[in-house]
Amino acid sequence: MTTATEPPASALIYDWNTRTRQGRLGGLVDRKVSFFDETLRDGLQSPSVRDPSIEDKREIVRLGASLGIDAFDLGLPGAGARAVADVTELIEYAERERLGIEYACAARTHKADIDAIADIAQRTGASITVYAFLGSSPIRMYAEAWTVELLLERTIMAAELCRAHGLPMTFVTEDTTRTPPAILDPLFRAAVDHGVTRLCLCDTVGHVTPEGVGDLVGFTRLVLESLGASHVGIDWHGHNDRGLGVINNLRAIVAGADRIHGTALGVGERVGNAALDQTLMNLKIMGELGDRDLTNLVPWCRKVAAALGVTIPGQYPLVGDDAFRTATGVHAAAVIKAIRRGDADLADRIYSGVPAGWFGKQQAIEIGFQSGESNVVFWLQQRQIEPEKGLVKHLFELAKRTDHVLADAEVHAAVDAWRLGAG
Repeated sequence: MTTATEPPASALIYDWNTRTRQGRLGGLVDRKVSFFDETLRDGLQSPSVRDPSIEDKREIVRLGASLGIDAFDLGLPGAGARAVADVTELIEYAERERLGIEYACAARTHKADIDAIADIAQRTGASITVYAFLGSSPIRMYAEAWTVELLLERTIMAAELCRAHGLPMTFVTEDTTRTPPAILDPLFRAAVDHGVTRLCLCDTVGHVTPEGVGDLVGFTRLVLESLGASHVGIDWHGHNDRGLGVINNLRAIVAGADRIHGTALGVGERVGNAALDQTLMNLKIMGELGDRDLTNLVPWCRKVAAALGVTIPGQYPLVGDDAFRTATGVHAAAVIKAIRRGDADLADRIYSGVPAGWFGKQQAIEIGFQSGESNVVFWLQQRQIEPEKGLVKHLFELAKRTDHVLADAEVHAAVDAWRLGAG
């Protein structure tokens, strides 16, 4: 345990990340930035996943709610009877369990899609936000032979229909990041004039860079200010085609977006959506989530992986099996020294930029071809095996002859073999 004369690990780390960030996020709790889980809608558009059972969907929503995720896209009821049944069951479950989340459903700007959501809202007695999406980029308009006039007509129709049903509507422009201001401006103004509660900016094909995020969100804020519509929220919905999903989420917050979308593990179409788990992890480390408990972040991701049939890479941040494992001698020695001082925080930070303990994980020391004898001694002690000098030498030499990190079963077998030989 750290004594009064020993500094906390945080005092031993100079954080360059904060030099120009002071005050830029402004404190997410005060700004009421919310998070929107697309796992059960956008995430299921991945060609490599399976549609989970309703039991798995309930558990995914429960775990997500425990992380403080505010709103969930429960599906697209317009897709058919199964989608209607699942959305209905998820809402009824969340009401029974008093999860306190906001319900949302995707819809095309088609009457049938919006009516299907209205039917579920009437059946369950719940308020459901309609996320009505419409392609807006010139490339999409050209392919579909659409005009701006047609887009305006569909936008107004959807907004008026939602208002008639008493449903809040978020207007979602698909491919916003490749749409010019001359198209976005009239669409946004028409949507706001007809009562939408939020505008959702979409990087549908993962095109945008952080600079573009800042410009687009800033432009949208100016449009809303010019309309006197400060009550209308701004959603950011990102994809990861250029590997920029998470950093774009963070940039959107700085620029003024107040709801950030993502999926567990970044599952989604092509290379996936922005990873909501990594977004939350980074914001927690940045000190922007206060005392929010994220110990269920790893179980949530693992549940999604099992339910969707997704393999989590060993090197995936936080959740991967290798995230806090080391077999490198120098690194392991430093971690072991911290652990032996009884300072878990120091052990978490000395060779890790992510404090494992904040998220319910811990450091792991393994034995492999890059290990030192300290790895071997620590491994044995952690399993209540006496680190006799001959045994340590035996395991150390074995490790140096291998080309991989030894599995626990391999080490135990080597221990048993040495004991037989020594006897």
